Amino acid sequence: MKIKDCMKQNVFSIPATATVAEAASIFVKNHVGVLPVVNDIGKPVGIVRISDLLSLELPDFVKLVADVDFVHDFGAVETTRPAPELLAGPVATLMQSVITIEEDSGLLRAYSMMLQDDLQDMPVTDSRGILVGIVSRVDVAAGVLSNWQGLEGIVP
Repeated sequence: MKIKDCMKQNVFSIPATATVAEAASIFVKNHVGVLPVVNDIGKPVGIVRISDLLSLELPDFVKLVADVDFVHDFGAVETTRPAPELLAGPVATLMQSVITIEEDSGLLRAYSMMLQDDLQDMPVTDSRGILVGIVSRVDVAAGVLSNWQGLEGIVP
């Protein structure tokens, strides 16, 4: 089985000129965890993860303590919002470098790359490098496990 057989093809992406607020809106409206940032011809040039946006809300002390189990409520911090200037800024200020995989790659190659780079989702490209899908660890695992014929409870 190949990545193209199990990837999500309905992909939401944004240009590097989109604002942070526009990215947040796409995350909320479409319930996605990653947004590939693409150039004019659809090639991924970066990625914004929902965690990149959520980190804008976390209090600084979260980065300083090893365990936040003692914090039962963040109180007034729960209702704060990033500064309007930050929300109006380009999403390129938050985007990370992107690791992609070609649609004709095997599932175990994808899973190995995800483990190596601690990724939950990866943009999928065609042979020209154009974004054609997103594959998650769950997509890859379901594809691999679907080949385990003969096991009780597994439907081929």
